[in-house]
Amino acid sequence: MPVEHDEDRFEGRLSHALHDAGDRFDADRTALVAAGQARGRRLRLRRRAAVVGGAAGIAAVAVGGALLVPWGGSPAPLPSSSSVAEQPSGTPTPSAVPLTSRELIATLEDLLPEGKVSEQQARGTGDSMLPPYVHLVYDDGQGPGAVGVSLNRVEPGSDQAREAIDCPDKTLVPHDSCVSTRLADGSLLKLFQGYEYPDRRVDTKMWSAELITPAGQHVSVNEWNAAAQKDAPISRSEPPLSITQLKELVTAQVWRKYVEFIPEDPKKPKPSATASTAVEPGVDSVLATLVPLLPKGVEVVEKGNDYTYLVLDDGKGRSYVQIDVQHGMGDKETVDQLFGDDAETLPDGTKVTTRRTGGDKGVEGAVMWTVDTLRAGTDGFRVVISAFNSGNQHDAPTRETPALTMKQLREIALSPEWDQYR
Repeated sequence: MPVEHDEDRFEGRLSHALHDAGDRFDADRTALVAAGQARGRRLRLRRRAAVVGGAAGIAAVAVGGALLVPWGGSPAPLPSSSSVAEQPSGTPTPSAVPLTSRELIATLEDLLPEGKVSEQQARGTGDSMLPPYVHLVYDDGQGPGAVGVSLNRVEPGSDQAREAIDCPDKTLVPHDSCVSTRLADGSLLKLFQGYEYPDRRVDTKMWSAELITPAGQHVSVNEWNAAAQKDAPISRSEPPLSITQLKELVTAQVWRKYVEFIPEDPKKPKPSATASTAVEPGVDSVLATLVPLLPKGVEVVEKGNDYTYLVLDDGKGRSYVQIDVQHGMGDKETVDQLFGDDAETLPDGTKVTTRRTGGDKGVEGAVMWTVDTLRAGTDGFRVVISAFNSGNQHDAPTRETPALTMKQLREIALSPEWDQYR
């Protein structure tokens, strides 16, 4: 899969997540992070995007792929609220009869507290292989707010399922609250209170609830304190549903039954006996390898919990450093995109490229330095490290340049210590 080079799309892909994930990565940030996400090989953060999107989806992410919100499309015009309300909202038995957009809209309206609804959009299961969703604007008298529900299936225990339920790292995705719990029936529930833009360039709040059942039914609910996810003025201080109401909505039994209407994907990959069995190293292991490679005089003031990053301080201000150790990055398409014709090739066949770019979009003075390496061999073993002139990816610079020089980044990325993970 090609590396995504569109910042906003990457955030969406990491979705909530995404929303959870390094929201608004630029093209080079995508080359650093999203390539691994594209192969489904990473549990750690995406839009990263991504996700999260917000990430960015997230993911994540998304925050992964699991949390894509498909409201950017152009669904067919729908009936007015009054005509939709006349449609039955009971739960039909899953069969060859598709789940309709009218049923989804009527169900969401019935489950919401009393108030005014408008701008209903939905996609059932009869028109495409894309998952169903329903979205509307709800006003309880305190101002309009967008509310949406999307449905899908995930493999229980998979990376996709874990990404949807894991709370994001606050350094990567600033948020007010995130709680992930297991319900009495074994379902996993995440309740998230954050922002549409992690860098807070627009103060739109985004709250969400993610539910994954033991059977792999995935229900995702999102709400905003504006009438649209993006490009709409803030219309109320908080999204319209409280966290308690959000939990009640996402756990409504009808959504789980509706998931059973989703057709199985005929393109779903089958397990392959020849698939790569390489296991990506864990966060703790990668950071334990990275720290001894740092130059003297640099203090580690913060470490990532579910993503491989450090925050350093050499006495001149904080500097965020992220590193990725990946397998399976040796296919021609990926190599061409990440390294190109001007990449340096060392005597042992290792490819090396460097990038000096700005940081996140809209952050004036942000600097990001990257050294990207690909070892020779069939395993596609990649080590890529970036350093920023701020304490995270979203805040204003705390210093003129990153705490690590390009030479130091290169020495770290090419260290033979990483060969233990091949």
